[in-house]
Amino acid sequence: MANITVRKIDEKVKAKLRVRAAQHGHSMEEEVREILTIAVEERPKHSESLYAAIRRHMAEAGIEGVDLPEVARGPMREIPTFD
Repeated sequence: MANITVRKIDEKVKAKLRVRAAQHGHSMEEEVREILTIAVEERPKHSESLYAAIRRHMAEAGIEGVDLPEVARGPMREIPTFD
């Protein structure tokens, strides 16, 4: 196993790390190993598009669809010139 040294850790961070390690019932060193392991684990990329995620979320909320009124469209305006 490899060793790593981390210098210049803020005292507040160290104190919070000590409390967190105590809450989990192990040493600060073990807590850091666990945090680093979780941080570098590969997470699967989202295969769902934003559109699909929104539709799924809305369906879970009981909203199946929304009918929007058609908007009347006129001719396009002329493109401005910057002469």
